[in-house]
Amino acid sequence: MVLGMGVPELLIVLLVALVIFGPKNLPKLGSAIGKTVKNVREGMEEGDAGGARSKAEGPDAEGVEEIVADEGTDADVAAGAR
Repeated sequence: MVLGMGVPELLIVLLVALVIFGPKNLPKLGSAIGKTVKNVREGMEEGDAGGARSKAEGPDAEGVEEIVADEGTDADVAAGAR
């Protein structure tokens, strides 16, 4: 059983897919789904191997850090607002 579906249910799904997409497009569809699953798995493994990354990492991370440093602390901003 796959996802709570038995053989009869899988056959019905395959038959409906065959009717909708046609016999010529099913191999293309299967290949596209397989590549998508492969890319998702590789992406998940890459994310796990890289550890936790902050949202500010990337090519613009330095600019973000500079802007945050220029703004000062919350106490400085609050004092300036008074």
